[in-house]
Amino acid sequence: MIAAKTAATAVPLHPLLAERWSPRGFDRTHVLSDDALTALLEAARWAPSANNSQPWRFLPARRGETTFDRLHAALVEGNQTWAVTASALLLVAAQTVDDAGRARPWALYDAGQAVASLVMQAQHHGLAAHQMGGFDPTAITAAFGLDPSVQPVVVLALGRLDPTAALPSPLAAREHAPRTRMPLDDLLLPPTPALTTAA
Repeated sequence: MIAAKTAATAVPLHPLLAERWSPRGFDRTHVLSDDALTALLEAARWAPSANNSQPWRFLPARRGETTFDRLHAALVEGNQTWAVTASALLLVAAQTVDDAGRARPWALYDAGQAVASLVMQAQHHGLAAHQMGGFDPTAITAAFGLDPSVQPVVVLALGRLDPTAALPSPLAAREHAPRTRMPLDDLLLPPTPALTTAA
């Protein structure tokens, strides 16, 4: 069994944040319901974005569907080994150029906000989400005929945690390892002294 991975924080956080982590061991029998999938996508849809541009685009695929197999084939080998048991894979992309040809400089940031909302909604439903940057964006663009303005950002594995899932080494050790983060002080930028002009 996997021990609780509640974050050790300087002050208490909401349990949805403190208890969230990214497992690789998924229940291969779990089916993601229509209602649950819709709730996740709705949470992402209502995320904030620059000028309410809503540049995120989603391609959901449940295990057993052809789309799932095509997304899975675009993952790097290390992710393929465990993501195959997820209930669903979800491609998140960002429209980096709008319909008028203008650049959307904050599209990737906004897509990240949508994913964060989706992940918290998944946690609320008792579901696990593992975000993957290890995939071939060129292969995904070709496989699904994505417009050049639509940039693949991340693929999520979604499902229900299986604490007993068999994982290859060293992934099994990482599954059981405690969560860690850099100290908060190391993440703070030092203040820059105000520049003065000599009289």
